[in-house]
Amino acid sequence: QVQLVESGGGLVQPGGSLRLSCAASGSIFRINAMGWYRQAPGKQRDLVATVTSGGVTNYSDSVKGRFTITRDNAKKTVYLQMNSLLPEDTAVYYCNADVRPLGSFNNANYWGRGTQVTVSP
Repeated sequence: QVQLVESGGGLVQPGGSLRLSCAASGSIFRINAMGWYRQAPGKQRDLVATVTSGGVTNYSDSVKGRFTITRDNAKKTVYLQMNSLLPEDTAVYYCNADVRPLGSFNNANYWGRGTQVTVSP
């Protein structure tokens, strides 16, 4: 079994910064892409940013230039540095990973439980 555990959410004022972390653990042979998604109340879950195992990144237009995704393959951890936060960034942020579990010939997609980010004066 594979687990993803997020941390680092909280309450921050507009213009502030937060850093999210997501650590993967369990029976993992290889982690392919990792990413962050977010879901605001009453809205669908949307892509924030992804990063491949080789470090290639992709961002949604709404966060380009403000958020940075990185990963530490040795620690099986992905990070999201969020700067210049706006009230519209308020959402539950979910970690996602595409994983080859140990003993499996197929990749599987996993989600964390989410961490709340609230941007408010």
